Parts: sequence; structure tokens; C-alpha cells
Amino acid sequence: MINTLQQSTLKYSIKLEPKKIIRIKRDKKNLLCETYALTKRLYIQLIRRPSTLVSGIIQPLLWLILFGALFQNAPVELVTSNVKYGKFLSPGIIVFTAFTGSINAGLPLMFDREFGFLNRLLTAPLASRDSLLISSMIFIATTTILQTFFIIIFTLILFKSITNFYNIYIILTIALLIALSIGSISLYLAFILPGHIEFLAFILIINLPTLFSSTALAPLSFMPYWLQIIASINPLTYAIESIRYISLNNSNSIIQTVWRNLEINECIYLLIFINIISFLIVKNLISYKFE
Repeated sequence: MINTLQQSTLKYSIKLEPKKIIRIKRDKKNLLCETYALTKRLYIQLIRRPSTLVSGIIQPLLWLILFGALFQNAPVELVTSNVKYGKFLSPGIIVFTAFTGSINAGLPLMFDREFGFLNRLLTAPLASRDSLLISSMIFIATTTILQTFFIIIFTLILFKSITNFYNIYIILTIALLIALSIGSISLYLAFILPGHIEFLAFILIINLPTLFSSTALAPLSFMPYWLQIIASINPLTYAIESIRYISLNNSNSIIQTVWRNLEINECIYLLIFINIISFLIVKNLISYKFE
């Protein structure tokens, strides 16, 4: 009886096949629309949860005020080239603001993975999956620059070290380079780590060591030789010293690494090169994950 039913089912079964193939026109207009929609969604999330933006401003501001007050009466002028420690510290806090804001950039993408929204986006007929990365990078850049701008304003009020708008423009450009390079790495971490708990733990582990292995809190000459090597590899060091040169402008060579002295143009070119390399590597790795 069962075999008879199976034969009759196979006999009268109908094979359904689509008569047409859905093709998405991959033009710039569709890519812009997708990028706009995804970026708008991230901004709506930020408006609904502004604590991330506010904490990214308050934390560096506390570091600036507390560390500046802690070493206010200490004899550190000889170490910091006859500059008060608050002015010496402020460029490091500006770069640290860009770093902390961009390293958290992969958190919304991680929550999309956990809640299943990312799978819906990947199966949707998008014109290009690059719109996911482009929208995230636009969101990272704008929020990080906004946080950095607030810290620059507080630095102007407290220390009056930045004198004109052109210097502010250069500082924001350097902060943008740091935000894009670190933000691309953060997006890749959002793809490879299991969940947001591991993501936050990783951020907690690398946050302070990255800061202390740069010249944010002390000059390179004040460090032991092994730490000088690490600080010379750290991209934050070149960003900090570039901003410090713009703010103080008291020397010809802005950074003395264990290899050679660098000028401000060389530091900016190096940051651009690091930015391009990190973005290309991360894009290829994420494209492999998409497949």
C-alpha cells in the first residue's frame, strides 16, 4: 500500500522551476540608495542609544582632566621638553578618542549577527555587498570625528594649545585616518569573533596596552629600549606625534624612532599607507566570509 502511494505521488508530482531569473542592476544609483538606507539605520540606532557617543566623549575627557591634574605639580618639564604635562598629554588623548570610538565600530554589526539581521541582508538582492562596509565606515568616521571635535574644543578651553582652524583641520584629518584603519579592523573582528561578549573582552584587553605602548603619556626617550621598539611599530605613535608637533611646533623632527627621524608629512603618508593596506586586507577577508 505504501509503495503504491509513493509511486502515485511521484507520478503526479509537479516540478516547479522559476521561469525568470531575478537580476539586480548593479549601478551607482542602487549602491548609493543601499548605502544611504543602511547608514540611516545606524544613525537611528545611535539616536535611540546615545550612550555610546556620550561615553566616547566622557572617558577621554576624564583621562585628560585626571592625568593632567595628577602630574600638574610633578617635575616633568625636563621629560616633556619644557612643556606642561597637560599640553603634552592632550594630543595623546585626542588620538585615544579616535581609537576608542573606532574600535567599538564593529559592535552594531556583531549585534546584527546575533539577532539574525545580517543574514537577511546577505540574502537580500543587494546591488553590492560593499554597501554594508561603506555604510559602516561612514558611520564610524562621522561619529569618531564628532567625538574628537568635542575633545579638541575642551583642549582649547583648558590649554589653548591649538591656535588656528587649519591646525584643527589637520588634526581631524589625522584622527580620521586612525578611525578608518582601526574601524576596518573592528569590522573584521565582528565577523570572526563568536559573540559580543568576546568582542567586548578583546576591546578591554587591547585598549590600555595600545595606549601605554604609544607616546600618549610619555615621550619615546623616557621608555626602555624594548618599549621604544613597540611604540615605533604602533601607528598611534605617529598620529600622536604629528598632532603634538602641530600643537607645540617646537622641534624640526617630530618623532625619533629607533630607525630614523620623521617629519610630519612622512608621518601622514605612513598613516595613509597603513590605512589603505588595512582596508584592502580586511575587505578581502570579509569578502571571503561573505562567500
